[in-house]
Amino acid sequence: MRFNLSVIGNIIGILLMINGMLMLTAIPFALYHSEESWKGILISSLINLIIGFFLYYRTKNTKNKDLKRRDGYLIVTSSWVFMCLFGMLPYIFTNQIPNVSNAFFETVSGYTTTGATILDDVEALDYSILYWRSLTQWIGGMGIIVLAVAILPFLGIGGMQLFVAEAPVFSLDKLQPRIKETAQRLWLIYISFTILLFFIFWAEGMNLFEAVNHAMTTFATGGFSTKNASIGYFESPLIQYTVILFMFISATNFTLTYFALKLDFGKLYRNEEFRIYFSFIIVLTLMVFGTLILIDSTYPEATFRDSLFNIVSIVTTTGFTTADFTGWTEFITILFFILMFFGASAGSTSGGIKIVRHVVLLKNSYIEIKKQLHQSGVFTLKFNNRKVPNEVVSNILAFTMLYVVIFSFGSIIMSLMGIDFMTAIGSVAATLGNVGPGIGEVGPSSTYNSIPEAGKWFLSLLMFIGRLELFTFLMIITPIFWRSN
Repeated sequence: MRFNLSVIGNIIGILLMINGMLMLTAIPFALYHSEESWKGILISSLINLIIGFFLYYRTKNTKNKDLKRRDGYLIVTSSWVFMCLFGMLPYIFTNQIPNVSNAFFETVSGYTTTGATILDDVEALDYSILYWRSLTQWIGGMGIIVLAVAILPFLGIGGMQLFVAEAPVFSLDKLQPRIKETAQRLWLIYISFTILLFFIFWAEGMNLFEAVNHAMTTFATGGFSTKNASIGYFESPLIQYTVILFMFISATNFTLTYFALKLDFGKLYRNEEFRIYFSFIIVLTLMVFGTLILIDSTYPEATFRDSLFNIVSIVTTTGFTTADFTGWTEFITILFFILMFFGASAGSTSGGIKIVRHVVLLKNSYIEIKKQLHQSGVFTLKFNNRKVPNEVVSNILAFTMLYVVIFSFGSIIMSLMGIDFMTAIGSVAATLGNVGPGIGEVGPSSTYNSIPEAGKWFLSLLMFIGRLELFTFLMIITPIFWRSN
């Protein structure tokens, strides 16, 4: 085999050690609130640190540090799997989520920033476990592999293969040509906005613990909350509008966010995906608001706020809720279900298919129509005033078709487990798109606890596949990937 297993083991070892150290940050919450869970968290941390150090120590002196593209894909996938397997230990050893299927589902939902939960009563968890649960989303929001990219220079390894595997559509516009500086700037933006959001939430009335948790899960577009009623618990228009703003920012291409921070707002206006993203949210919000206001015009501002909040939450694949949109109208329920297939901007923390792919598909379809009318004509598909290569169009077509196929077969598999049709398609769409709340029995006011154990494992797999952009995960299960030549 042509895989550099030493380097792969080295990187996974480092990530597990980072995972273990981050677990330790939950212990002060346990001690402050006199929770016995500190013991389980400590044991979990030590397991991560010991196994991580063992992998690192056994591979640290490897001389061959060359990474091929296949190594990158294997590192990305195996990193997510290992982080989730070892990241669920605090749930199990603290006995907060003793069932392995439930613990794994909750952990995968965290790291993939899906936000789906099996917890019927989130508020029953210890503070330390609530914090760890939120932290998994914050870690996953930027991508575990970006951590590896940031430390690869210390190993003497170039990381471009990893970055392409983790974010294949992000390379449309790089912050800097060197991957190390790119990763550092991404993390600087990510950390800075998280800290800023913490102080804003605190100033708006959240206590320190609530502000910390919701700052992490908001900017990660994760959607985990410390409250059963999600953001709706706070009953604060100010907090809700703040969450709307930062969900929108975090689902914007980080390249554009970087230029906006440099006051280069022209980049935003000239970016085709951003213009469509912004307009899309406005139009959808007005559609939902118009539908609801015709039914009840008593509180127009609250109706508009709920419309905007839930549209932004689903489009950005965050998954926070202020109301159960499945209880509004059939039209709105269908609309929100369709939105689960869209996603927001490429190069952001959001999941889903992404707007750029939808735009390219529509433009390609329009060109095909024009070709039928003008068969001798020559047409060029452009995005952001740049020609889109045919191989990129082919990749997007294949991706979208594969997405539909996985959704279709996934829905059939869930139905075969005895799950009703609406819940089956809702759970598959919400997990594959890393959205969180679905429709049916897994809607915004429900949880995934009623799903059979086999279904939870299958939906966990879909969360992995969706987070890894389909090809990254599916590539490693094909025989050709493992051939020597």
